[in-house]
Amino acid sequence: MAEDKDLIAYCGIYCGECFIGQGKVADLARDLRKELRKYRFDKMAKSFSEVPRFSALKDYPQCYDVLGELVKLRCNKACKDDGGPPFCKMRKCCRKKGIEGCWECEEFETCQELDFVKTYHGDAHLKNLRKLKKAGVEGFLKGKKYWYAAPKRKENA
Repeated sequence: MAEDKDLIAYCGIYCGECFIGQGKVADLARDLRKELRKYRFDKMAKSFSEVPRFSALKDYPQCYDVLGELVKLRCNKACKDDGGPPFCKMRKCCRKKGIEGCWECEEFETCQELDFVKTYHGDAHLKNLRKLKKAGVEGFLKGKKYWYAAPKRKENA
């Protein structure tokens, strides 16, 4: 995939590296469900679950349902084209301010709206935003893009 500035989300995450945007997990889950149906694995799982070694297969219906949910993990559009979370506060804020992304805002280091991103990406978005601010979009696209970075631990004083 070519590096594309339109795939830089407002929060600094690069959508081009997102497993949801790429659809990899969704495709794998879809293909596995198809194979399981082909072999009527629901019947096999029920039978196998009676063998102590395979007793966990009693939960096969839930597993199949989870795969169904994974099939839905797909973005058809990048963040800037209204893809991603529909409730994205960063999108709304950047559009209101008329800026390309949070890196153009002087408050991004302390912005509480960005806390939502930490749940899924740790400090990756902050590393990306700092790089975007320093190197610009073209510089950012040429270098390493962070997807998940564990937040720094606060040391006990």
